[in-house]
Amino acid sequence: MPRIAYQPASLTEPAALVEAIRARRGGHLLHLDRMLLHSPPLAAGWNGYLQAVRSELALDARLRELAMCAVASLNGAHYEFHHHAPEFLRAGGTAPQVEALRQPEQAMLQTGIFDGTALAALRLTVEMTLQVAVNDGTFDSVHVALGDRGTVELVAVVATYNMVSRFLVALGVEPEEEG
Repeated sequence: MPRIAYQPASLTEPAALVEAIRARRGGHLLHLDRMLLHSPPLAAGWNGYLQAVRSELALDARLRELAMCAVASLNGAHYEFHHHAPEFLRAGGTAPQVEALRQPEQAMLQTGIFDGTALAALRLTVEMTLQVAVNDGTFDSVHVALGDRGTVELVAVVATYNMVSRFLVALGVEPEEEG
């Protein structure tokens, strides 16, 4: 149950902001949006920033969604996992990989399920999420696989989705009901 009531799904003001969020979301507001809209400046910044992270980075979508799912699992952000596991599958992930990402620390050991680049990204995600600092070996593995830009973007995705998951968990944002 959310700790603060969501703004109404029919919210229309501030019009330009609500329209921009609806456009990014395919015409509707998610529970996350309806929580963010308690603060229009926060919702506006979030919408622009997350749009860039979700759709404007060069980082492979499969690695991006892998990191998002791992962060969600590590932080107990069920909403985040609910929304990103299907995106991971659409980006080329597999059902066994989704199941493994429910326990990222154990998934890091599953060399038969993930390739070397995915395992390096997963290790970086786990280290950043649980201890903030990343050991040199992990960083070097990611950097060799992804180069400067890919490494910076992966680190930014992990940092961003740690922010998202903490917002979701602290406010009790729940997944939308299927229907």
